Parts: sequence; C-alpha cells; structure tokens
Amino acid sequence: MKVPLLDLQAQYVSLQANVRAAIARVFETQLFVLGPEVSALEKEIAAYCRTTEAIGCASGSDALLLALMALDVGPGDEVITTPFSFFATGSAITRLGARPVFVDIDPVTYNIDAAKISGAITSQTQAIIPVHIYGQCADMDAVLSIAQEKNVPVIEDAAQAIGAEDRGRRAGSMGLGGCFSFYPTKNLGGAGDGGLVTTNNANFAARLKRLRTHGGFNEYEHEEVGVNSRLDALQAAVLRVKLPHLDEWSNARAQRAAIYSELLEQADLSFSLQTPVVRPNKRHIFHQYVVRVPQHRDALSEHLRNHEIGTKVYYPIPLHLQKCFKFLGYKQGEYPEAERAALETMALPMFPEITDAQQEYVVKTIQDFKP
Repeated sequence: MKVPLLDLQAQYVSLQANVRAAIARVFETQLFVLGPEVSALEKEIAAYCRTTEAIGCASGSDALLLALMALDVGPGDEVITTPFSFFATGSAITRLGARPVFVDIDPVTYNIDAAKISGAITSQTQAIIPVHIYGQCADMDAVLSIAQEKNVPVIEDAAQAIGAEDRGRRAGSMGLGGCFSFYPTKNLGGAGDGGLVTTNNANFAARLKRLRTHGGFNEYEHEEVGVNSRLDALQAAVLRVKLPHLDEWSNARAQRAAIYSELLEQADLSFSLQTPVVRPNKRHIFHQYVVRVPQHRDALSEHLRNHEIGTKVYYPIPLHLQKCFKFLGYKQGEYPEAERAALETMALPMFPEITDAQQEYVVKTIQDFKP
C-alpha cells in the first residue's frame, strides 16, 4: 500500500467541476490581478477569521514582510519570534534589516514559550511574531498580556493555522495582524502561491493595501516605496471554491489525528514515540500530524519510506543555525528545545481523505520497526 504524506488529487476530484468553472469565470472577465474575485475572497476570509479586514498578497512570506513594513520595522530594530519555524518567519525580519531575536519553544506544543518572551524584549523591540505551528495556536493569552504590558504589537504567523482557535478566538484575529499562506499544501491551498493579512485595525489595513501596490493607491501616485505583492484573481477564485469546505476538512483532520493517536497509543512499540498534545480550549486543525521519536527518528523515517509511506521533518534545522543567519551570531545550544525538536520530530501522512486502512497500515509499519 502507498500512503503519501499529502494527497491533493483526492481533494481535487470532488471539486474539479467547480474549480474549472471558477477559472473560466476569471478568463471571461480577463481581470487577473486583484479585482472582484480578490475583493470577494478578502471579505469571505475576514468573516471566516472573525476580523474586519483582510488584505490579499502574493504569498505567505510576503504577508509577513508587508505586516512588518506596515510597522516601519527596519535597521536597528528587533523582532521576537521562534527559531522553530519555516524560513520565511526569520527572513521577513532580516530582509528589512532588523534582527530576529529568538525565544525557545515549549517542548510539548512546539510553539514559542511565552514565559520567555518578556526577558527578550528591549527598547529596540518593534514586534512579536508567535507562530501557530502545525495548526495549533500559541498561548496567546500569555503572549498578548506581555505585548500589552510592553506596548509591543503582535503579528501572528498563522500560515499553518487558518481556522485554528485559542479560547474561541480564531487564528489571525488576536494580534494586530495575522499572516496566512495559501501555498497548495496548506489546509486552504490555492493553485500556486498566495497569501493574506487579517486585521481589525483600519489604519493598518489601509497601509497594507498601499504597500502591496508599490506604495500607492493610484497607479502613478506613490506615497511611499512599497512592493509588488498582489493576489492573482485565479488564485482567489480557486480559494473561494475551497473555503466553504475548509471547516469540514479541518474537522476531518482532527478526527484522523485522534485515530492516529489512539492506534499509536495502543500499539506495542519497541521504542519511545510521543503523539501530539492538544492544549485545553484549543481548536487544532492538524496541518501536520507530528510525532516525537527521541531515538531512531531518522531510521524510522527511512523504514516508512521503504514501505512507501510519506514522511517529512518540519523542521530539521532551526532558524538560528541556518547558514544564511550565521552573521547574527547565534550558537548551537542557545535554544535547546528547538534543537531537540529538530532532531526528534517527524510528520506522518495527514489529509482529510486518508482512510482507516491507510492509517492502520502506517501504524502497523511503525510497529514493525525494530531499532
């Protein structure tokens, strides 16, 4: 049996006719950049995330960049974030000449350890970026309390967490802004790159709209130097077809995650394996189902691949140890929990359409692994 890490074709089959009709609709209008499709998607995403504003852009990476640009982050500034994240979290900060100040993670959820944020804040701190990793929100009450006390804005990196909740609040609605990615592998994925920023602040939204179009509301009038980061209408049209199904898919992921955890906890394993922990009062959308294998992680990954089961490590090198960030001066050992997670975690196949038989095969193959 083959079990891919992610099966996008299974999703497309059920939506094929509607997706093609949406694409045809865009071609009929010949309006390919921003326009009515993007405006409609922005309103729909804002309603879904329970915010007043949503601003589409070219990618999740650009969403982070634009949010920091709208805060005037630049050389000499610092932005606090986690070292255990996708590269874009750190690169958005350094591209503006600012310094990412890393805070180690909670070893249970892999999210930023909020208790350590306060000690990292200085007079140069211009923002805090918690990352809702794998589809579970960071401890936002703690993050927001510190941010309010220190008067520092919070930008949520919710690229993996659209629809996730923390005490009934949707990801992207709690900070000043929330940054989303519509990369095809996301829970809500397009047919290419795409991103979006949510906010409840009208002035922040207006600045973002200006920055994404070369810093001007009119074609040849520019109030400031911005970038070209507009969401394509084709992507918006595809996403609008998918959005009404998102909660159904995310609920299915959570149900499949519960099945995995039950099967793995019942399995007679000859090695230690820790299943994901869902914190109380959270809605985890399981963008990834990540287990922890303190020993033999790489050997287990190879064993699964040899049995045609998809697996991947998110993320094998923490940001503070990336070669391109060597100039920041961080050393190995500074963020031990992030480094340990990089050595011990691995994702198992997870998508809404995964079957009982496929999950049972994955767990049986894990059970058959003998270190």
